[in-house]
Amino acid sequence: MNKFALIGAAGYIAPRHLKAIKDTGNQLVAAYDPFDSVGIMDSYFPDASFFVEFERFDRHIDKLKRKGIGVDYVSVCSPNYLHDSHIRFGLKNGANVICEKPLVLNPWNAEALMELEKETGHKINNILQLRLHPNIIKLKEKIDKSAADKTYDFDLTYITSRGSWYYTSWKGDETKSGGIATNIGIHFFDMLQWLFGAVKTNVVHVHTHDRAAGFLEFAKARVRWFLSIDADTLPEAAKQKGMRTYRSMTLEGEEIEFSDGFTDLHTRSYEEILKGNGFGVAEALPSIQIAYDIRRQTPVGLTSDYHPYAKLQSGGHPFSR
Repeated sequence: MNKFALIGAAGYIAPRHLKAIKDTGNQLVAAYDPFDSVGIMDSYFPDASFFVEFERFDRHIDKLKRKGIGVDYVSVCSPNYLHDSHIRFGLKNGANVICEKPLVLNPWNAEALMELEKETGHKINNILQLRLHPNIIKLKEKIDKSAADKTYDFDLTYITSRGSWYYTSWKGDETKSGGIATNIGIHFFDMLQWLFGAVKTNVVHVHTHDRAAGFLEFAKARVRWFLSIDADTLPEAAKQKGMRTYRSMTLEGEEIEFSDGFTDLHTRSYEEILKGNGFGVAEALPSIQIAYDIRRQTPVGLTSDYHPYAKLQSGGHPFSR
């Protein structure tokens, strides 16, 4: 049985990590979050120590290490801009790390973490759960078997509506979240480069506080993509059904079904990590680079091969900058 510590216990994604730790037969011994709305821990690890001050959490983890009962893994579910620091904390305390995406915001941060892995002898694992989705695995098998010179046309549309709270939280601050392309899109960009190979072209058509759209050319695909957190961009049929989220992926005009199968992907990720088959920094780096390049570009507008949804006009937001 491995001993875990969890950073970011009050966050949206933390329950999936708590469940994964429990389902894989391991123990959570300590958790930290500056917010104390962590009653969910009672459903999984009611006896775990909990801290709202990082200094006390740090001291507790150090005490356990000095007693020879230190933690084996630190799971990081904190805000994106803190991942780098919290990963370093785990490595320096003699633990392997499991971190939510994005692993870090900038490529050079990832490269520095690889050096720290070498120094400490411990491993960083990134949750890239779309690589474990059964339908995405089947799609990769199909692409890998295709002719070497085959180039696919692929459209990605992902709309996940967010309310006013989003803009006030750290997620609405690009310096902390990396912006919509990183916070909402990073796992899709990882999936795309995993499926289709290295990036050849990266063009941004639209990039505002609530949406982004662009064109990516990979070794084996031309991809038009659109990401949005604005409910007004939902297709009319989705609005009529009261849906708040819409996902669509089409390959050569044919819809790929992947709306189901997400339930246990974090547990599957933990199972593979514990077997030594986790996705490390090197695997995460290409998508970090894609998102970073998108963030740094000046949008070119509606030119060349753009996603049809890129034409939708933004209604703005009182907190938009």
